[in-house]
Amino acid sequence: MERIVCVLIGYVFGLIQTGYLYGKTQHVDIRKQGSGNAGTTNALRTLGWKAGAVTFLGDCFKCVAAVVLVYFLFGRTDPEMFPVYAMYAGMGAVMGHNYPFYMNFKGGKGIAATAGLIVSTTNVWIVLICLCVFLGIVAGTRYVSLGSLAVVIVYFLSVVVYGQMGGFGVTGGHLYEIYAVAALLVLSAFYKHKENIKRLLSGTENKISVGKK
Repeated sequence: MERIVCVLIGYVFGLIQTGYLYGKTQHVDIRKQGSGNAGTTNALRTLGWKAGAVTFLGDCFKCVAAVVLVYFLFGRTDPEMFPVYAMYAGMGAVMGHNYPFYMNFKGGKGIAATAGLIVSTTNVWIVLICLCVFLGIVAGTRYVSLGSLAVVIVYFLSVVVYGQMGGFGVTGGHLYEIYAVAALLVLSAFYKHKENIKRLLSGTENKISVGKK
């Protein structure tokens, strides 16, 4: 029951579509601009750096907020299970971001929300590793999609290593449950990026560019 509640909490927070809401303040429907995606990259391309930064931070910290709320609801009374509950909250936030019901289930791709989960459930070293991987690949190739896919793979591997080292403080089936949720997030990211993957393979993927200043 707690897991379902955590997913629902995450989903509700995930419904806060930062890019879409920011676009509305600029009298722009971001879903009708660029790629039509409501996430950070399209906000950056169509509305500029400020919009991209606001969208990323908003989408990242809505996941953090979901995890914090789950901590106050369940973490203090059942601290050993909190890492598991936090993962479900993060998964819910990604689902809410990717599939908001009030936008005909057309949202973002979940990378910024996943970044929020990385920040709120792992340690500073994993955060720095993921950040360096993303920035390094994007700086070297200018493909945000490639950097995003690389990050979710590194995140999953880091979760497994961190878990095996006892970082989550859980063992047995609960630990594998964390791994399973992390794996689902990777699969979700690849599914949402399926068109990007096709373009990467064909050499036609769009490189990062910035919209209006």
